[in-house]
Amino acid sequence: MISNKIQLGCAPIAWTNDDMPELGSENTFEQCISEMALAGYTGTEIGNKYPKNPKVLKEYLELRNLKVASAWFSAFLTTKPFEETKKEFIKHRDFLHAMGAKVIVVAEQGHSIQGKIKEPVFENKPYFTEQEWDKLTKGLESLGELAHEKGMEIVYHHHMGTGVQTTEEIDRLMQNTDPDKVKLLFDTGHLVFSGEDPMEIFNKYQSRIQHIHFKDIREKVAKEVKGKKDSFLTAVKKGTFTVPGDGMIDFKPIMEAILKSEYEGWIIVEAEQDPAKANPYKYALKARKYIKEISGI
Repeated sequence: MISNKIQLGCAPIAWTNDDMPELGSENTFEQCISEMALAGYTGTEIGNKYPKNPKVLKEYLELRNLKVASAWFSAFLTTKPFEETKKEFIKHRDFLHAMGAKVIVVAEQGHSIQGKIKEPVFENKPYFTEQEWDKLTKGLESLGELAHEKGMEIVYHHHMGTGVQTTEEIDRLMQNTDPDKVKLLFDTGHLVFSGEDPMEIFNKYQSRIQHIHFKDIREKVAKEVKGKKDSFLTAVKKGTFTVPGDGMIDFKPIMEAILKSEYEGWIIVEAEQDPAKANPYKYALKARKYIKEISGI
């Protein structure tokens, strides 16, 4: 069963890490998108090296038959006045709309430790108060309404080191937001690293999943990170994440469930690694071949 509704993209984080610019600082924007296209992908998310002018970016991407799938937006709904997040969100939304994207990746960064190199990612994970949960859910619904003004949707990115990481937290977010206003991003790597069951999350929320990140986990490294109480950034540097087909996750049942659900949208290969240790083109190609093998796409 081959779906023509699914598009495959690749994230630039394998070439240059926006949270740790020293990883891949030598890799240019043009090298990144050229190698994505060469590896057989048709879409990309946005990295810090990408041109900020939609007209300029479009020309670069069209030469390589690439489209923009989405881009990350950091919300601070739990820690800052809503108006601050709203102002930044509208700018982000309008840029993505100009690039033809249909979804906006949103992650709450209030109290997040994902960018703190010395904070143990498991032990120091933040938890929201009742008041913060209220601010988050209401704020996300408002962002969803703003996205609808441009015919777009927000997809919430559960993420290691943040207040929405575990199954329980994803459940609470989904149960307390309007399904029409807040959709979900399904990220295999973050779920497995956190200790969650990706199939359970997918089966439960498939009607709300409108964007997918495929990343794999090196089990041995993940265990070491947990045992040594490493930070999220240290986990990335050590190589916890890798591409589908290179780690512990069996993507075959996941892909079968995605195809069966008649999912329509992007699957983005995203594995933040040190490009000096893991050649981005080689790994992008490896993932592309693996996805072809298990799905025919």
